Amino acid sequence: MSGLLHPVLSNADLLGLFAHFLVLSLLAIGGAITTAPDMHRYVVDEHHWISDAQFSASIAIAQAAPGPNVLFVAVIGWNVAGPIGAVATMAGTLLPSTALTLLATRWGQRRRDTRFVRAFKTGLTPLTIGLLVATGWVLARPYVAVDARGLGAIALIAVSVALMLRTRISPMWLVALGAAAGALGWA
Repeated sequence: MSGLLHPVLSNADLLGLFAHFLVLSLLAIGGAITTAPDMHRYVVDEHHWISDAQFSASIAIAQAAPGPNVLFVAVIGWNVAGPIGAVATMAGTLLPSTALTLLATRWGQRRRDTRFVRAFKTGLTPLTIGLLVATGWVLARPYVAVDARGLGAIALIAVSVALMLRTRISPMWLVALGAAAGALGWA
């Protein structure tokens, strides 16, 4: 990594980044966020282009901003390699999934009442939930340590899950609660 704001990646690294996000796009059942654990493995654990904290902050910043949920992919790319990294990750994420979604939606709409299409949609539900839980774990891991702040983070996660399951409270209130807890040093 250079002393610059973003590491200088070779053309081969940029192509690898694009290709990895391209493959993940085809695995993103439930949205791009469900592939965050493998994004983390690739950019943090395998290549060390960004840290755990930078990865989690990339997702948090993008999720707090208005706009599509997939914007976190651009922020991760930006943190890895600046503007060209953002283009590589977003193009890799959007090109195959957009084309496949267009084709599958048109095919599925014509066959929506068939047993196969109904079973396929039903079968994807537990898969999506499992991928979201894995993503939540990867995002929480840097903040859940065995100290007072870690216990605060665990309590905040438990409260958030309970409120989301039992009420219709807007998730933005929970984001605000997390921001306040973090600002006060509780989590």
